[in-house]
Amino acid sequence: MAHPSQLGFQDAASPLMEELLHFHDHALMIVFLISVLVLYIIVAMVTAKVTNMFILDSQEIEIVWTVLPAAILILIALPSLRILYLMDEINDPHLTIKAIGHQWYWSYEYTDYEDLGFDSYMIPTQDLTPGQFRLLETDHRMVVPMESPVRVLVTAEDVLHSWAVPSLGVKMDAVPGRLNQTAFIAARPGVYYGQCSEICGANHSFMPIVVEAVPLQHFENWSSMMLEDA
Repeated sequence: MAHPSQLGFQDAASPLMEELLHFHDHALMIVFLISVLVLYIIVAMVTAKVTNMFILDSQEIEIVWTVLPAAILILIALPSLRILYLMDEINDPHLTIKAIGHQWYWSYEYTDYEDLGFDSYMIPTQDLTPGQFRLLETDHRMVVPMESPVRVLVTAEDVLHSWAVPSLGVKMDAVPGRLNQTAFIAARPGVYYGQCSEICGANHSFMPIVVEAVPLQHFENWSSMMLEDA
């Protein structure tokens, strides 16, 4: 989860988020190099005592400042397209969960299990127990098995919402009357927090998302217990 004074992204908890972090670092290094080059050119032009009045007609400079930006764009575009295709890849998911946005809470339906579904409300501040996080904890977490491809079908009942968990590299708009899908693999057990990322009304800030990744055996025990209680 995020922490105070954090400047970078959250730690990656899925292979897709690791790819996004690598791409971010790759693009940031290119930005730094361009910034240094532009700063050097500006300083050199300002401090130079001798100038050439015909420098703007140099064919060599025209070629360089045309070819170099094109090469830089290619270096950024190719890994970007690769990640876009990876984000759209949903092959043989082990579990499908339908996330439905409401004003202002989320509800989840495990489509592979009959009668397994629940609403997920934020726990009010006065009801928090020691160790729980304000504005992030919910009364029911979305439990998933770790190291398993999970498909999430995202929609909304009333207005636009957005289902987002940064550490898993997932963000999908919830649109009324439309079914969007995304997928993720939780690489390790843990509790991952997210929030609605589309302004949806007065309580937009009070509909958090909590994904708990557990070993497969624990997930099967949890699903059996939930079905018995249903």
